[in-house]
Amino acid sequence: MIPSNHQPDFVGWLRTVAPYIHAFRNKTFVIAFPGELVAEGQLESLVHDLALLQAMGMRLVITYGSRPQIQEQLRLRNIQEHYSQSLRITDRAALECAKEAAGELRLDIEAAFSAGLPNTPMGNSRIRLMSGNFVTARPVGIVDGVDFELTGVVRKVEADSIRQALDSGFIVLVPPLGFSPTGEAFNLSLEDVAASLAIALDASKLIFLVTDEAVPNDNGKPLVEISELQAEQLIQRDAIGEEASITLQHALKACRGGVERAHLVPFRKDGALLLELFTHDGVGVMIVEETLEALRPATVDDVAAIVSLLEPLEADGTLVPRGRAQIERDIEFFTVIEHDGVIFGCAALYSFEGSDMGELGCLMVRSDTREMGDGERLLKSIEGQARQAGLKRLFVLTTRTTHWFLKRGFQPTAIDELPLTRQLAYDQARRSQILVKKLFA
Repeated sequence: MIPSNHQPDFVGWLRTVAPYIHAFRNKTFVIAFPGELVAEGQLESLVHDLALLQAMGMRLVITYGSRPQIQEQLRLRNIQEHYSQSLRITDRAALECAKEAAGELRLDIEAAFSAGLPNTPMGNSRIRLMSGNFVTARPVGIVDGVDFELTGVVRKVEADSIRQALDSGFIVLVPPLGFSPTGEAFNLSLEDVAASLAIALDASKLIFLVTDEAVPNDNGKPLVEISELQAEQLIQRDAIGEEASITLQHALKACRGGVERAHLVPFRKDGALLLELFTHDGVGVMIVEETLEALRPATVDDVAAIVSLLEPLEADGTLVPRGRAQIERDIEFFTVIEHDGVIFGCAALYSFEGSDMGELGCLMVRSDTREMGDGERLLKSIEGQARQAGLKRLFVLTTRTTHWFLKRGFQPTAIDELPLTRQLAYDQARRSQILVKKLFA
Protein backbone atom coordinates (compact mmCIF):
# COMPACT_ATOMS: atom_id res chain seq x y z
CA MET A 1 0.00 0.00 0.00
CA ILE A 2 1.15 3.52 -0.80
CA PRO A 3 0.86 5.93 2.16
CA SER A 4 -1.77 8.56 1.49
CA ASN A 5 0.74 11.40 1.74
CA HIS A 6 2.78 9.83 -1.10
CA GLN A 7 -0.15 9.06 -3.40
CA PRO A 8 -0.03 12.36 -5.38
CA ASP A 9 3.71 11.81 -6.02
CA PHE A 10 3.04 8.27 -7.19
CA VAL A 11 0.27 9.36 -9.57
CA GLY A 12 2.44 12.13 -10.97
CA TRP A 13 5.35 9.75 -11.47
CA LEU A 14 3.18 7.16 -13.21
CA ARG A 15 1.79 9.77 -15.58
CA THR A 16 5.32 10.96 -16.31
CA VAL A 17 6.59 7.53 -17.35
CA ALA A 18 3.49 6.63 -19.41
CA PRO A 19 4.84 8.19 -22.66
CA TYR A 20 8.01 6.10 -22.36
CA ILE A 21 5.95 2.94 -21.86
CA HIS A 22 3.92 3.68 -24.98
CA ALA A 23 7.08 4.42 -26.97
CA PHE A 24 8.90 1.26 -25.87
CA ARG A 25 6.05 -1.24 -26.20
CA ASN A 26 6.87 -4.04 -28.65
CA LYS A 27 10.41 -2.71 -29.13
CA THR A 28 13.37 -5.10 -28.91
CA PHE A 29 15.99 -4.35 -26.27
CA VAL A 30 19.28 -6.23 -25.94
CA ILE A 31 20.51 -5.97 -22.35
CA ALA A 32 24.00 -7.11 -21.39
CA PHE A 33 25.38 -7.35 -17.87
CA PRO A 34 28.77 -8.51 -16.57
CA GLY A 35 29.53 -11.32 -14.16
CA GLU A 36 30.50 -8.66 -11.61
CA LEU A 37 26.83 -7.77 -11.25
CA VAL A 38 26.03 -11.31 -10.16
CA ALA A 39 29.13 -11.55 -7.96
CA GLU A 40 28.01 -8.42 -6.11
CA GLY A 41 24.58 -9.89 -5.36
CA GLN A 42 22.53 -7.67 -7.67
CA LEU A 43 21.03 -10.33 -9.92
CA GLU A 44 17.71 -10.48 -8.07
CA SER A 45 17.13 -6.72 -8.34
CA LEU A 46 17.98 -6.76 -12.03
CA VAL A 47 15.62 -9.65 -12.71
CA HIS A 48 12.81 -7.75 -10.95
CA ASP A 49 13.41 -4.78 -13.25
CA LEU A 50 13.62 -6.96 -16.37
CA ALA A 51 10.36 -8.66 -15.43
CA LEU A 52 8.74 -5.25 -15.13
CA LEU A 53 9.97 -4.26 -18.58
CA GLN A 54 8.55 -7.42 -20.11
CA ALA A 55 5.23 -6.85 -18.35
CA MET A 56 5.11 -3.42 -20.00
CA GLY A 57 5.41 -5.04 -23.43
CA MET A 58 9.12 -4.81 -24.22
CA ARG A 59 10.82 -7.66 -26.07
CA LEU A 60 13.96 -8.61 -24.16
CA VAL A 61 17.11 -10.41 -25.20
CA ILE A 62 19.62 -10.67 -22.37
CA THR A 63 23.22 -11.80 -22.36
CA TYR A 64 25.74 -11.97 -19.58
CA GLY A 65 29.45 -12.01 -18.90
CA SER A 66 31.31 -14.40 -16.63
CA ARG A 67 34.82 -13.01 -16.10
CA PRO A 68 34.94 -13.18 -12.28
CA GLN A 69 33.28 -16.60 -12.29
CA ILE A 70 35.86 -17.92 -14.78
CA GLN A 71 38.64 -16.45 -12.68
CA GLU A 72 37.29 -18.27 -9.63
CA GLN A 73 37.14 -21.57 -11.53
CA LEU A 74 40.72 -21.09 -12.70
CA ARG A 75 41.84 -20.25 -9.18
CA LEU A 76 40.20 -23.37 -7.77
CA ARG A 77 42.05 -25.47 -10.37
CA ASN A 78 45.30 -23.58 -9.87
CA ILE A 79 45.39 -22.54 -13.54
CA GLN A 80 47.07 -19.31 -14.59
CA GLU A 81 44.96 -17.00 -16.80
CA HIS A 82 46.39 -15.14 -19.79
CA TYR A 83 45.26 -12.04 -21.68
CA SER A 84 46.37 -10.19 -24.76
CA GLN A 85 44.87 -6.96 -26.14
CA SER A 86 42.29 -7.06 -23.31
CA LEU A 87 41.03 -10.45 -24.55
CA ARG A 88 41.29 -13.74 -22.71
CA ILE A 89 43.44 -16.44 -24.28
CA THR A 90 41.31 -19.55 -23.90
CA ASP A 91 43.06 -22.91 -23.87
CA ARG A 92 41.25 -26.22 -23.28
CA ALA A 93 41.40 -25.91 -19.50
CA ALA A 94 40.18 -22.31 -19.56
CA LEU A 95 37.34 -23.27 -21.89
CA GLU A 96 36.11 -25.87 -19.41
CA CYS A 97 36.13 -23.18 -16.74
CA ALA A 98 34.25 -20.82 -19.05
CA LYS A 99 31.61 -23.46 -19.82
CA GLU A 100 31.14 -24.27 -16.14
CA ALA A 101 30.89 -20.58 -15.20
CA ALA A 102 28.41 -19.84 -17.99
CA GLY A 103 26.31 -22.87 -17.06
CA GLU A 104 26.12 -21.96 -13.39
CA LEU A 105 25.18 -18.39 -14.21
CA ARG A 106 22.50 -19.54 -16.61
CA LEU A 107 20.95 -21.70 -13.87
CA ASP A 108 21.09 -18.80 -11.40
CA ILE A 109 19.40 -16.48 -13.91
CA GLU A 110 16.69 -19.04 -14.73
CA ALA A 111 16.05 -19.61 -11.04
CA ALA A 112 15.73 -15.86 -10.41
CA PHE A 113 13.17 -15.51 -13.20
CA SER A 114 11.22 -18.49 -11.82
CA ALA A 115 10.63 -16.88 -8.42
CA GLY A 116 7.07 -15.71 -7.91
CA LEU A 117 6.49 -15.15 -4.21
CA PRO A 118 3.49 -12.96 -3.32
CA ASN A 119 4.24 -9.42 -2.11
CA THR A 120 7.47 -9.27 -4.11
CA PRO A 121 8.13 -7.64 -7.51
CA MET A 122 7.87 -11.12 -9.03
CA GLY A 123 4.42 -11.77 -7.60
CA ASN A 124 1.89 -12.90 -10.24
CA SER A 125 4.66 -13.02 -12.83
CA ARG A 126 4.61 -15.77 -15.43
CA ILE A 127 7.92 -15.35 -17.19
CA ARG A 128 9.18 -17.82 -19.72
CA LEU A 129 12.88 -17.89 -20.49
CA MET A 130 14.45 -19.49 -23.54
CA SER A 131 18.12 -20.15 -24.16
CA GLY A 132 19.92 -22.05 -26.88
CA ASN A 133 22.68 -22.20 -29.45
CA PHE A 134 21.70 -18.97 -31.19
CA VAL A 135 25.28 -17.85 -31.89
CA THR A 136 27.64 -19.34 -34.45
CA ALA A 137 31.28 -18.44 -33.79
CA ARG A 138 34.72 -18.74 -35.28
CA PRO A 139 38.14 -18.56 -33.62
CA VAL A 140 39.87 -15.23 -33.21
CA GLY A 141 42.94 -16.97 -34.57
CA ILE A 142 46.50 -15.64 -34.38
CA VAL A 143 46.73 -11.87 -33.95
CA ASP A 144 50.13 -10.11 -33.82
CA GLY A 145 51.77 -13.46 -33.18
CA VAL A 146 49.43 -14.39 -30.32
CA ASP A 147 47.30 -17.52 -30.69
CA PHE A 148 43.97 -16.95 -28.90
CA GLU A 149 43.17 -20.68 -29.23
CA LEU A 150 39.51 -21.22 -28.23
CA THR A 151 38.60 -17.58 -27.82
CA GLY A 152 36.10 -16.79 -30.52
CA VAL A 153 34.16 -14.01 -32.21
CA VAL A 154 30.57 -14.04 -33.39
CA ARG A 155 30.14 -15.18 -36.97
CA LYS A 156 26.33 -15.36 -37.17
CA VAL A 157 23.25 -14.87 -34.99
CA GLU A 158 20.15 -16.98 -35.55
CA ALA A 159 17.96 -13.89 -35.60
CA ASP A 160 14.84 -15.59 -36.98
CA SER A 161 14.82 -18.15 -34.17
CA ILE A 162 15.22 -15.43 -31.56
CA ARG A 163 12.39 -13.40 -33.10
CA GLN A 164 10.11 -16.43 -33.05
CA ALA A 165 10.84 -16.88 -29.35
CA LEU A 166 10.14 -13.20 -28.69
CA ASP A 167 6.91 -13.39 -30.68
CA SER A 168 5.86 -16.28 -28.43
CA GLY A 169 6.36 -14.21 -25.29
CA PHE A 170 9.75 -15.53 -24.17
CA ILE A 171 12.67 -13.59 -22.79
CA VAL A 172 15.69 -14.89 -24.71
CA LEU A 173 18.85 -15.64 -22.73
CA VAL A 174 22.10 -15.90 -24.70
CA PRO A 175 25.25 -17.19 -22.91
CA PRO A 176 28.75 -15.88 -23.73
CA LEU A 177 29.56 -19.01 -25.73
CA GLY A 178 29.42 -19.73 -29.44
CA PHE A 179 29.56 -22.89 -31.50
CA SER A 180 31.08 -23.74 -34.86
CA PRO A 181 29.24 -25.81 -37.50
CA THR A 182 31.53 -28.69 -36.51
CA GLY A 183 30.31 -28.53 -32.91
CA GLU A 184 33.33 -26.85 -31.36
CA ALA A 185 32.67 -24.38 -28.52
CA PHE A 186 34.30 -20.96 -28.21
CA ASN A 187 34.57 -18.50 -25.35
CA LEU A 188 33.13 -15.12 -26.45
CA SER A 189 33.31 -11.65 -25.01
CA LEU A 190 30.12 -10.19 -23.58
CA GLU A 191 30.51 -7.02 -25.64
CA ASP A 192 30.87 -8.91 -28.94
CA VAL A 193 27.82 -11.06 -28.25
CA ALA A 194 25.67 -8.11 -27.20
CA ALA A 195 26.58 -5.89 -30.15
CA SER A 196 26.13 -8.76 -32.63
CA LEU A 197 22.71 -9.60 -31.19
CA ALA A 198 21.56 -5.99 -31.34
CA ILE A 199 22.66 -5.57 -34.96
CA ALA A 200 21.19 -8.89 -36.14
CA LEU A 201 17.86 -8.18 -34.45
CA ASP A 202 17.77 -4.52 -35.53
CA ALA A 203 17.15 -3.73 -31.87
CA SER A 204 15.83 -0.37 -30.74
CA LYS A 205 18.28 -0.29 -27.85
CA LEU A 206 21.47 -1.97 -26.75
CA ILE A 207 22.02 -1.49 -23.02
CA PHE A 208 25.30 -2.37 -21.35
CA LEU A 209 25.07 -2.55 -17.57
CA VAL A 210 28.63 -1.83 -16.52
CA THR A 211 30.82 -1.02 -13.55
CA ASP A 212 31.31 2.62 -12.70
CA GLU A 213 34.76 2.46 -14.30
CA ALA A 214 33.21 1.51 -17.65
CA VAL A 215 31.02 4.60 -17.90
CA PRO A 216 32.90 7.01 -20.18
CA ASN A 217 33.44 10.62 -19.23
CA ASP A 218 35.33 13.44 -20.85
CA ASN A 219 38.35 14.38 -18.73
CA GLY A 220 36.48 13.55 -15.55
CA LYS A 221 33.31 15.37 -16.55
CA PRO A 222 30.09 13.32 -16.83
CA LEU A 223 28.55 12.62 -20.21
CA VAL A 224 24.84 12.08 -20.79
CA GLU A 225 24.46 11.80 -24.57
CA ILE A 226 27.12 11.63 -27.24
CA SER A 227 27.12 11.20 -30.99
CA GLU A 228 28.95 8.52 -32.90
CA LEU A 229 31.60 11.07 -33.84
CA GLN A 230 32.13 12.12 -30.22
CA ALA A 231 32.36 8.47 -29.13
CA GLU A 232 34.98 7.78 -31.77
CA GLN A 233 36.99 10.82 -30.69
CA LEU A 234 36.93 9.71 -27.05
CA ILE A 235 38.31 6.31 -28.06
CA GLN A 236 40.95 7.67 -30.45
CA ARG A 237 42.47 10.15 -28.03
CA ASP A 238 42.57 7.65 -25.15
CA ALA A 239 40.42 9.95 -23.02
CA ILE A 240 38.76 7.07 -21.19
CA GLY A 241 39.82 3.92 -19.35
CA GLU A 242 40.37 0.56 -21.00
CA GLU A 243 37.10 -0.97 -19.78
CA ALA A 244 35.08 2.04 -20.92
CA SER A 245 36.89 2.07 -24.27
CA ILE A 246 36.09 -1.59 -25.01
CA THR A 247 32.41 -1.19 -24.16
CA LEU A 248 32.11 2.08 -26.05
CA GLN A 249 33.74 0.55 -29.15
CA HIS A 250 31.07 -2.15 -29.25
CA ALA A 251 28.27 0.33 -28.53
CA LEU A 252 29.56 2.40 -31.44
CA LYS A 253 29.72 -0.71 -33.63
CA ALA A 254 26.06 -1.44 -32.84
CA CYS A 255 24.93 2.10 -33.63
CA ARG A 256 26.76 2.03 -36.94
CA GLY A 257 25.11 -1.32 -37.60
CA GLY A 258 21.64 0.22 -37.36
CA VAL A 259 20.78 0.12 -33.65
CA GLU A 260 18.92 3.30 -32.77
CA ARG A 261 20.41 3.87 -29.32
CA ALA A 262 23.13 2.32 -27.19
CA HIS A 263 23.44 2.96 -23.45
CA LEU A 264 26.20 2.43 -20.92
CA VAL A 265 24.59 2.33 -17.48
CA PRO A 266 26.35 1.89 -14.09
CA PHE A 267 24.68 -1.13 -12.49
CA ARG A 268 25.64 -0.32 -8.89
CA LYS A 269 22.99 2.39 -8.69
CA ASP A 270 19.74 0.82 -7.50
CA GLY A 271 17.19 0.67 -10.33
CA ALA A 272 19.71 2.04 -12.82
CA LEU A 273 18.08 0.29 -15.78
CA LEU A 274 14.66 1.80 -14.99
CA LEU A 275 16.13 5.23 -14.30
CA GLU A 276 17.95 5.20 -17.63
CA LEU A 277 14.84 4.24 -19.57
CA PHE A 278 12.13 6.21 -17.78
CA THR A 279 13.75 9.49 -16.74
CA HIS A 280 14.63 12.29 -19.08
CA ASP A 281 18.35 12.49 -18.36
CA GLY A 282 18.88 8.88 -17.28
CA VAL A 283 21.88 7.82 -15.19
CA GLY A 284 24.32 6.64 -17.85
CA VAL A 285 25.63 7.62 -21.27
CA MET A 286 23.55 7.29 -24.45
CA ILE A 287 25.13 6.97 -27.90
CA VAL A 288 22.87 7.94 -30.77
CA GLU A 289 22.83 6.15 -34.10
CA GLU A 290 22.82 9.26 -36.25
CA THR A 291 25.73 11.61 -36.04
CA LEU A 292 25.03 15.06 -34.64
CA GLU A 293 27.46 16.79 -36.98
CA ALA A 294 24.66 19.16 -37.99
CA LEU A 295 24.64 20.48 -34.41
CA ARG A 296 27.56 22.91 -34.08
CA PRO A 297 28.76 26.18 -32.53
CA ALA A 298 27.54 29.26 -34.40
CA THR A 299 29.87 31.58 -36.31
CA VAL A 300 29.56 35.18 -37.45
CA ASP A 301 28.48 33.87 -40.86
CA ASP A 302 25.34 32.49 -39.18
CA VAL A 303 24.10 35.81 -37.79
CA ALA A 304 21.73 36.59 -40.68
CA ALA A 305 20.15 33.13 -40.50
CA ILE A 306 19.69 33.38 -36.73
CA VAL A 307 18.09 36.82 -37.09
CA SER A 308 15.61 35.46 -39.64
CA LEU A 309 14.78 32.56 -37.31
CA LEU A 310 14.13 34.77 -34.31
CA GLU A 311 12.30 37.64 -36.02
CA PRO A 312 8.82 35.97 -36.13
CA LEU A 313 8.93 35.15 -32.42
CA GLU A 314 10.24 38.59 -31.57
CA ALA A 315 7.42 40.13 -33.60
CA ASP A 316 4.68 38.25 -31.74
CA GLY A 317 6.26 38.86 -28.32
CA THR A 318 7.42 35.32 -27.62
CA LEU A 319 11.07 36.42 -27.53
CA VAL A 320 12.64 39.69 -26.43
CA PRO A 321 13.88 41.64 -29.49
CA ARG A 322 17.66 41.51 -29.70
CA GLY A 323 18.63 42.90 -33.05
CA ARG A 324 21.40 41.93 -35.38
CA ALA A 325 24.11 43.82 -33.50
CA GLN A 326 23.43 42.06 -30.20
CA ILE A 327 23.28 38.62 -31.81
CA GLU A 328 26.56 39.30 -33.59
CA ARG A 329 28.11 40.39 -30.30
CA ASP A 330 26.82 37.25 -28.53
CA ILE A 331 27.45 34.79 -31.36
CA GLU A 332 30.00 32.81 -29.33
CA PHE A 333 27.20 31.74 -26.97
CA PHE A 334 25.02 30.30 -29.75
CA THR A 335 24.61 26.74 -31.05
CA VAL A 336 22.85 26.04 -34.35
CA ILE A 337 21.41 23.08 -36.24
CA GLU A 338 21.86 22.98 -39.99
CA HIS A 339 20.86 20.52 -42.68
CA ASP A 340 22.40 20.78 -46.13
CA GLY A 341 23.80 24.20 -45.26
CA VAL A 342 20.44 25.58 -44.08
CA ILE A 343 20.16 26.68 -40.44
CA PHE A 344 16.78 25.85 -38.96
CA GLY A 345 17.36 25.96 -35.20
CA CYS A 346 19.40 27.81 -32.60
CA ALA A 347 19.91 28.23 -28.85
CA ALA A 348 22.27 30.18 -26.62
CA LEU A 349 23.93 29.55 -23.26
CA TYR A 350 24.80 32.53 -21.06
CA SER A 351 26.87 32.23 -17.88
CA PHE A 352 27.24 34.64 -14.96
CA GLU A 353 30.44 35.33 -13.08
CA GLY A 354 30.41 33.89 -9.57
CA SER A 355 27.23 31.86 -10.17
CA ASP A 356 26.65 28.15 -10.75
CA MET A 357 23.62 28.97 -12.93
CA GLY A 358 23.47 29.36 -16.69
CA GLU A 359 20.69 30.82 -18.81
CA LEU A 360 19.19 29.11 -21.83
CA GLY A 361 18.13 31.72 -24.36
CA CYS A 362 16.84 32.00 -27.91
CA LEU A 363 15.79 28.34 -28.19
CA MET A 364 14.10 28.28 -31.57
CA VAL A 365 13.40 25.66 -34.24
CA ARG A 366 11.84 26.46 -37.59
CA SER A 367 8.11 25.68 -37.55
CA ASP A 368 8.21 23.08 -40.33
CA THR A 369 10.71 20.91 -38.44
CA ARG A 370 9.44 21.18 -34.84
CA GLU A 371 8.09 17.64 -34.77
CA MET A 372 11.51 16.12 -35.56
CA GLY A 373 12.92 16.44 -32.05
CA ASP A 374 15.46 19.13 -32.87
CA GLY A 375 14.34 21.38 -30.04
CA GLU A 376 15.15 18.47 -27.75
CA ARG A 377 18.56 18.06 -29.39
CA LEU A 378 19.36 21.73 -28.89
CA LEU A 379 18.30 21.58 -25.25
CA LYS A 380 20.47 18.51 -24.66
CA SER A 381 23.41 20.24 -26.32
CA ILE A 382 23.04 23.32 -24.12
CA GLU A 383 22.73 21.14 -21.02
CA GLY A 384 25.90 19.30 -22.02
CA GLN A 385 27.76 22.58 -22.56
CA ALA A 386 26.57 23.80 -19.16
CA ARG A 387 27.85 20.65 -17.47
CA GLN A 388 31.19 20.96 -19.25
CA ALA A 389 31.43 24.52 -17.92
CA GLY A 390 30.86 23.28 -14.38
CA LEU A 391 27.38 24.79 -14.04
CA LYS A 392 24.95 23.08 -11.67
CA ARG A 393 21.66 24.64 -12.81
CA LEU A 394 20.12 25.94 -16.01
CA PHE A 395 17.30 28.48 -16.07
CA VAL A 396 15.06 29.87 -18.77
CA LEU A 397 12.59 32.78 -18.92
CA THR A 398 9.51 32.09 -21.02
CA THR A 399 6.02 33.45 -21.62
CA ARG A 400 4.65 30.89 -24.10
CA THR A 401 6.48 27.57 -23.70
CA THR A 402 6.30 26.81 -19.98
CA HIS A 403 4.68 23.41 -20.50
CA TRP A 404 7.40 22.26 -22.93
CA PHE A 405 10.12 23.01 -20.41
CA LEU A 406 8.20 21.48 -17.48
CA LYS A 407 8.00 18.20 -19.42
CA ARG A 408 11.77 18.25 -19.69
CA GLY A 409 12.60 18.56 -16.03
CA PHE A 410 12.44 22.31 -15.42
CA GLN A 411 10.65 23.60 -12.33
CA PRO A 412 9.20 27.05 -11.48
CA THR A 413 11.39 29.23 -9.30
CA ALA A 414 11.42 32.76 -7.89
CA ILE A 415 13.33 35.72 -9.28
CA ASP A 416 15.53 35.93 -6.20
CA GLU A 417 17.01 32.52 -7.16
CA LEU A 418 18.60 34.08 -10.27
CA PRO A 419 22.10 35.59 -10.40
CA LEU A 420 22.00 39.19 -9.21
CA THR A 421 22.84 40.68 -12.59
CA ARG A 422 19.99 38.73 -14.17
CA GLN A 423 17.58 39.82 -11.45
CA LEU A 424 18.39 43.45 -12.23
CA ALA A 425 17.82 42.86 -15.95
CA TYR A 426 14.46 41.09 -15.47
CA ASP A 427 11.64 42.83 -17.39
CA GLN A 428 8.72 43.09 -14.97
CA ALA A 429 6.37 44.15 -17.78
CA ARG A 430 6.79 40.82 -19.61
CA ARG A 431 6.07 38.77 -16.46
CA SER A 432 8.11 35.88 -17.83
CA GLN A 433 7.83 32.56 -16.04
CA ILE A 434 11.19 31.59 -14.49
CA LEU A 435 12.02 27.89 -14.73
CA VAL A 436 15.14 26.12 -13.49
CA LYS A 437 16.60 22.63 -13.94
CA LYS A 438 19.25 20.94 -11.84
CA LEU A 439 21.98 19.51 -14.02
CA PHE A 440 23.42 17.17 -11.37
CA ALA A 441 21.49 14.86 -9.04
